[in-house]
Amino acid sequence: MHILQLIPRVPFPLTTGGAIAMHDVAAGLVQAGHRVTMLAINTPKHHQPADALDHLGPNFRLVTVDIDTDISPRRALKNLLFSRQPYIAERFISSLVGEKLVELLRTEKIDLVQMEGTFVAWYAEYLGRQHSAELTVPPLVLRAHNLEYTIWKMLAGREANPIKRFLLRTMARRLEVFERRHLLQFDAVAAITPDDVERLRGIGCPEPVEFIPAGVELARFQPDPAVTPKPRTLFMIGSLNWLPNLEGVEWLLREVWPTFHAEMPDVELHIAGSGTPDSLLAPRTDNVIVHGFVKSAPAFMQQYDLMVVPLLSGGGMRIKIIEGMTLGKPVLSTRLGAEGIAVRDGHDIVLRDSVEEWLTALRAWARGELPTTQIGLAAKRTVLELYDNGQVVQRFVGLYEQLLAPVAASTSAPLPRA
Repeated sequence: MHILQLIPRVPFPLTTGGAIAMHDVAAGLVQAGHRVTMLAINTPKHHQPADALDHLGPNFRLVTVDIDTDISPRRALKNLLFSRQPYIAERFISSLVGEKLVELLRTEKIDLVQMEGTFVAWYAEYLGRQHSAELTVPPLVLRAHNLEYTIWKMLAGREANPIKRFLLRTMARRLEVFERRHLLQFDAVAAITPDDVERLRGIGCPEPVEFIPAGVELARFQPDPAVTPKPRTLFMIGSLNWLPNLEGVEWLLREVWPTFHAEMPDVELHIAGSGTPDSLLAPRTDNVIVHGFVKSAPAFMQQYDLMVVPLLSGGGMRIKIIEGMTLGKPVLSTRLGAEGIAVRDGHDIVLRDSVEEWLTALRAWARGELPTTQIGLAAKRTVLELYDNGQVVQRFVGLYEQLLAPVAASTSAPLPRA
């Protein structure tokens, strides 16, 4: 098959969960013998050269369109006053991208288009307006990394500042309208968690809506036997310009850490992630070490002991948890943080939600009462059994074949006799 993958950024380097998810499905399809053309919006924030993904081989091609998606206060205010589109999605809407998409479909035989995430879902409607004798639109698949409006709704529900709460609620309402409109225009949706499958069906998404989790290229996450984790250390890693991650860090530092640090002053908390705000980078005296962006997530993770995921808002699947589990790391997470991952509390993860529950779990860990070695080993087995990228890609291929079967049948049917 020849798959056209439309994505909101060039997925390189592999430093965020979204980039890894988009990169690895393309890599897996190529490894399985398919052709992939990736049409990527080349954003200022993640701008990459044309050869950034040449390592994927001759059956892969990257096509980029430069679009300014940077957040601008002036454009945000204009959007708020004069547009009904959600601003975070409107930044990715461009006639230049639409024209390039149509050009590729007109000039090449493409079997299927997969669009990655809500922010490029608008292009399904764009293609619907381009039907002509010269353009045949193949089946369209949306890979729903999450249901965006639910995230903003959660953020708004916990925001104390009335102005911020109004803006978050406005964004949530607009995103809900946007997603309800555009998600209906696909021939299939691949949801990244079972919970998102139900949410998508709840807003009327037509079938098939399939659960296909994110996978991990296991070869990238081989522990270095020479590295021993520093005792009595916690760590968190994630993009801190994503509001749910930042909200979680602030909750941990405000509600949990002061009490725990007072009781266990020798324990260190290490925080890393792209887009770390200056307020977090300021020097601290409470054994919290903020590293900012780190080049290698696996190398960072291996240096420390217990992984913490204090996520309070969100959807989709936390790729960083899968990565930590692949390295055999014990993970302490909220239940929402681990949503969509096939784990069991006390077996291959520790799941806690309230402040007191987190403090109890951290005290048990600090006293050596949590079986972290056994939990880490069970976590690694879970990933090997369920989240190997090759297995995940085969589920995509199965969905593609299901969609293409009627097309193949119609083109191979015998002509009626005279």
